[in-house]
Amino acid sequence: MISRDQALEMLKQNLKEENLVRHSLSTEAVLKNLARELGRDEEVWGLTGLLHDLDYSLTADNPSQHGIESSAMLTGQLPEEALQAIKVHAAEMNRSGHPESELDFGLRCGETVTGLIMAAGLVRPNGLDGMKPKSLKKKIKDKAFAASVNREIIQEHEKLGLDLTSFLALSIAAMQSISREIGFAQSP
Repeated sequence: MISRDQALEMLKQNLKEENLVRHSLSTEAVLKNLARELGRDEEVWGLTGLLHDLDYSLTADNPSQHGIESSAMLTGQLPEEALQAIKVHAAEMNRSGHPESELDFGLRCGETVTGLIMAAGLVRPNGLDGMKPKSLKKKIKDKAFAASVNREIIQEHEKLGLDLTSFLALSIAAMQSISREIGFAQSP
């Protein structure tokens, strides 16, 4: 299996846009927290989150290949369950099948919630510091806020046996743990 250092290098070679790298790092952190909560392999889940959008720049003009190209690029470097999750995280675009496993659902809701948390952090005076699930629940209900974030995919947390408050709390904590890496200064 690919090491995290190798994965990060591969990510930075393929994604030149800093916001995509930050999204990937955020997804890695959320997936690791999900794996810990569910008693799953944190390394596999983390690498899956880190590399899920590896082909984003490559497939920008052909979204029907998004996820499929990443999976092909990573064949032999990640377990089959990770490759499958990467394919189906974009199933609505690439028609690669339907999510079935915990990792499939974890990647889909985990990567999607990062957009909501990032947007909320950008409009808060303290960024991610002090963010609570209650305030994110209000943002979920406000369809105009971060309108491109698919609320239905966030609801897939239920497939993992987690209630919304728990899912949001572990996702917020994950992103707070890497706040500097994803562009938020930590409070003094």
